[in-house]
Amino acid sequence: MMNLCFVMGKIISDIDYKFVINNKKIKSVVIFEFKLNSNTRIPVIGHNEIADICYSRLRKYDNIYVYGLINSIGQIEIREIYF
Repeated sequence: MMNLCFVMGKIISDIDYKFVINNKKIKSVVIFEFKLNSNTRIPVIGHNEIADICYSRLRKYDNIYVYGLINSIGQIEIREIYF
């Protein structure tokens, strides 16, 4: 079960961009750490088009807004991103 969230904060790690092969399909994945205004640190993950946008337009220390889902391991899975 996942919970919807809309959070604002700062990217505090390098943006890790990679490709994953799953069932003969290639997916792009981006992972970075995000610091909320309350100083809580949360890992963030994005897939495919979102991953491409994050990799090409975001940098460490950028302030962003993220709309996503909190998955079972405590990551925010990005659905939309605003910068």
